[in-house]
Amino acid sequence: MEQRNTHQTGSLVFRGVMTPKETYDTRLLASQEKTNWLHQDPWRVLRIQSEFVEGFGALADLGPAISVFGSARTSPKDPYYQVAREVAQGLVKAGFAVITGGGPGMMEAANHGASESGGRSVGLGIELPHEQSLNEWVDLGINFRYFFARKTMFMKYSSGFVVMPGGFGTLDELFEALTLVQTGKVRNFPVVLVGKDYWQGLLDWVQGTLLPAGMIKESDLQLLHVVDTAEAAVAHVTACLEHLANESASE
Repeated sequence: MEQRNTHQTGSLVFRGVMTPKETYDTRLLASQEKTNWLHQDPWRVLRIQSEFVEGFGALADLGPAISVFGSARTSPKDPYYQVAREVAQGLVKAGFAVITGGGPGMMEAANHGASESGGRSVGLGIELPHEQSLNEWVDLGINFRYFFARKTMFMKYSSGFVVMPGGFGTLDELFEALTLVQTGKVRNFPVVLVGKDYWQGLLDWVQGTLLPAGMIKESDLQLLHVVDTAEAAVAHVTACLEHLANESASE
């Protein structure tokens, strides 16, 4: 029997002809010529509020956590898949929960590593036009309608980011974190890129184009740290957080 696609929106599940044609984010950001938005947006605010309340309630007692980002398209046969799994294993051994976007690929690898190591494996899913459900290794999962609510949870409940190879979504999370750290919206916390070969082109552009053009400062380059192994990623995260803890204790 052919397996039917499943579309999940919050706590609702749709299949077949009942599948929505667009997401809540699409509807929210769409321009409207009529004035009916005056009556609809207040209700959207309540729905957005409920996502924050649900997320805060579910994650409040999570404890120290690190978010692991990366492509949903990565095959389990990809060498970086195993690295992501080992990163999560190392983070659990260091006392951290592991948070991912809850999907397949790199996210699945990290959740797998956390769950099999007896750690707290969290997935923050998002409603997308194409099908993507929480992977089987997520032990605590929350599905969001709105990207900005989901991003807030990543930033609020993470002590640092480990960034595996990925595409636009991964870059979005990476640069949002860097922007918040650069502007002082969050305390400086570690951002680790895993895979020197993969990330070197981006680092060259940041250093060779942004810096000479005066778009960033020399000190901003210190916000990015690139490694090749799971062990190095975990070591950098733990060392940075220990340093920050010592600084706070001495203040």
